[in-house]
Amino acid sequence: MQLPAGVLPAVRRMKDFEKALESNHEYIIILESRLVQLKSMIDYSHRANKKVLIHFDLIQGLKADEYGVEFLNREMKPDGILTTRGNVIAAAKKYKLLAIQRVFILDSAALDQSVKLLHRFQPDYVEILPGRIPGIIEEIVGGTDIPVIAGGLIKEENQVKDALDAGAVSVSTSSRELWDCS
Repeated sequence: MQLPAGVLPAVRRMKDFEKALESNHEYIIILESRLVQLKSMIDYSHRANKKVLIHFDLIQGLKADEYGVEFLNREMKPDGILTTRGNVIAAAKKYKLLAIQRVFILDSAALDQSVKLLHRFQPDYVEILPGRIPGIIEEIVGGTDIPVIAGGLIKEENQVKDALDAGAVSVSTSSRELWDCS
């Protein structure tokens, strides 16, 4: 599965979920939800011809282990997951879900550790947070064969452009005003 270039709408609230369903975007990211709400959100999304990526770590009531991934895959049927956890990436790949590893780049040590984890778990994509650092995006693009998504703290249209120009394939944002820029 290949993510489209440009912006990936990320949903935190139901009001934003409705707007994402009305958008022309192929994919949406569900950042936060409760397990009891998730299946209906995924079903609504699929009926609206949207592919759904679930931020696994932020689903209340879902355990971040292989059994949690198995349950999500069998019962909820998302198109992919985002997670900070390598074991969840490995399980998602086992179940043929799109696997996106989220990494937080706080300093040089975090960058080095993240690159090691990316080589070890080989996710389909890596989401770099914060996504406002074009030099780090370029470094990860150059140091791995893993496509990069920029996310976190992107608040302006020029920041979307800077991330894409630095080599990110997509930019995830919960800022609705940025969903239509690319």
